[in-house]
Amino acid sequence: MVNSGFLNGMTVKEAIPAMKEYAAKQGWGREKVNYKLRDWVFTRQRYWGEPIPLVNCEKCGWVPLPESELPLLLPQVDSYEPTDDGESPLSKMTDWVNTTCPCCGGPARRETDTMPNWAGSNWYYLRYMDPHNDRELVSKEAEEYWGPVDWYNGGMEHTTLHLLYSRFWHKFLYDIGVVHTKEPYAKRTSHGMILGQNPHYVGNVETEEEKKALIEKYGSEALRPSVKMSKSLGNVVNPDDVIKAYGADTMRVYIMFIGDFEKVATWSDDAVKGSKRFLDRCWNLMDMVKDDPEISKKNEASIHRTIKKVGDDVDQLKMNTAIAALMTLVNEFYSNGLTKGDLEVLIQLLSPFAPHIAEEMWELCGFAAKHGKMAMQMDWPKYDESKTIASEHEMAVQVNGKLRSTITVPADCDEQTIVAAALADEKIKRQMEGMKLVKTIVVKNRIVNLILKPAN
Repeated sequence: MVNSGFLNGMTVKEAIPAMKEYAAKQGWGREKVNYKLRDWVFTRQRYWGEPIPLVNCEKCGWVPLPESELPLLLPQVDSYEPTDDGESPLSKMTDWVNTTCPCCGGPARRETDTMPNWAGSNWYYLRYMDPHNDRELVSKEAEEYWGPVDWYNGGMEHTTLHLLYSRFWHKFLYDIGVVHTKEPYAKRTSHGMILGQNPHYVGNVETEEEKKALIEKYGSEALRPSVKMSKSLGNVVNPDDVIKAYGADTMRVYIMFIGDFEKVATWSDDAVKGSKRFLDRCWNLMDMVKDDPEISKKNEASIHRTIKKVGDDVDQLKMNTAIAALMTLVNEFYSNGLTKGDLEVLIQLLSPFAPHIAEEMWELCGFAAKHGKMAMQMDWPKYDESKTIASEHEMAVQVNGKLRSTITVPADCDEQTIVAAALADEKIKRQMEGMKLVKTIVVKNRIVNLILKPAN
């Protein structure tokens, strides 16, 4: 903070409480927390929903039902269609509506509105902890053992309403001693939405007249290539069709690879085919595998890096970058060749993303018989940090800028060692005949370029 009087020299984090304290001392301000929770329109005029346990008595007014009469159940009816006057369907069920007042015993009428769907969904996680308890919402022992929820993941559209309402509900239950934690969830994440192609997008037509007509009819929506999937737009993707064409594993891999977990992404039929090609490449590795149970020296560093990368990414819900790491590893297998030991690790890493193909490969390669377990039952592979760094590098050797050979040298070795290895290569020796070395250019761990001139 600068040019700010008594706040000078403070960080913003330090200055905020200092400003609040100053305002209070001066007598013209006080500390206050503003919540975004809005008034909750709690009632619904429909049959489905939890009935509200209140009765209206002319003498006593609104009276809650005693706990002995709870839970209040919906009446069994033949029809629960909406009424013409906007009242709840329950209002026409006089045998259920007309009752007696719990206080004076006189005639009373039940509340005929029902609770919204938010009501039950705000505390269902507590019922999961003790689902067969017929005496209370949840037992103290069960709630203290299971609560709070470790990790709650839901859609972005629930972040504002559901999260606020469920916290409100939970805090009320905390205040009356039903739950032992102030917060319902220890961790909360939201997943992004998958958008569909916009059938009204101006980019779908060629002529200016058609574009103008679309903009006039659909306004700004016509300028967006991707929109929320809906039946009315006809852009909903049926997963059954994708599974029928490409298989369930392709569907799984594509949804996880489509983009960042928390961000919006657009569905692409062409990109689905890319996920299918990746799984086909994984499958075809079985045709080129060498019958060696150990991890190969060539692939060792890449395998250990991938184990670490995929494990870390899955923990952080970064499925897309985890799959990208697997794709990179598969590419290296095609370049370097692979052993059964290499393939065994790949299948274990692939299993969470494409379980069906992984189990087929696991069985066909004999790993199920070897371990007596399915791939999904195996412990997650462990990596060695020291082996995540390659001990050797393959370097391209150029002569006057043209690729002539490759050499393998220790990682991060000095330039003298690299040049000596290049000059010792048989292909380079033939290039050196009648020539003299005038300059060397080394790009560490990648390329060595030998500049030669005729010896005469």
